[in-house]
Amino acid sequence: MTAFQKNRILAGVAALVPLCVFLSGAANAQLSDLRLPISLDAESTDYDGKNSMLMFKGLRLSQGNIGIHADAGRASKLDFDDSVWRFTGNVIIDVENGHIECDSADLQFIDHQLRVADIVGTPATFELTRAGSDDTTYAEAGILRYDLLAGTIEFSENAKITEGGNQISSSYLVYNIQEQRINAQSSGDGEKVKIIYTPRDADPVPTSEEDGGEDETEDEPEQESEDDGS
Repeated sequence: MTAFQKNRILAGVAALVPLCVFLSGAANAQLSDLRLPISLDAESTDYDGKNSMLMFKGLRLSQGNIGIHADAGRASKLDFDDSVWRFTGNVIIDVENGHIECDSADLQFIDHQLRVADIVGTPATFELTRAGSDDTTYAEAGILRYDLLAGTIEFSENAKITEGGNQISSSYLVYNIQEQRINAQSSGDGEKVKIIYTPRDADPVPTSEEDGGEDETEDEPEQESEDDGS
């Protein structure tokens, strides 16, 4: 593999970084929001005393910059101190600069921090708009798992991430937060890691060729004029 090919692959994989930074940052930077009052609206609310579980239908939850809509929700406690939340059916999660849509989301909170998140969809879709940038990062995967203790974010089942004409797709992608390392793996059944990289400065090349063609065309009449004069 040439150095040019390696650079192209690295540039394509780099499209993953903004989304992974967003997901890890959203989990930690939202710490102050997780201590704010919780506003919860629901079409109906039930309490399962045997299993110590709160159940909601037509759920709309907001806290600071965090907003969650779902057809149904379950929670072991009505706070983020030490609780497990499960949202199902047309789940929409909004955090600052980010938007997630999925079929279900299981979130485990300890001491007002998101420790584990399992997001499932057909596919689950993610959209990130970074401050100070016109580029939007889009991603989709069947399953996303964020593990704070392990320091990893895993995308699996037809994972695909796109930004600014760059795209990486694989059956499995994992991002190590501390090491800032991305690992993409094929499924082993013939499906391989696919990277599409679109250089931002690609347009000047064909433009230069077209200019050269016009110069050659202009030279021909000059040659004919010299022949007529002789």
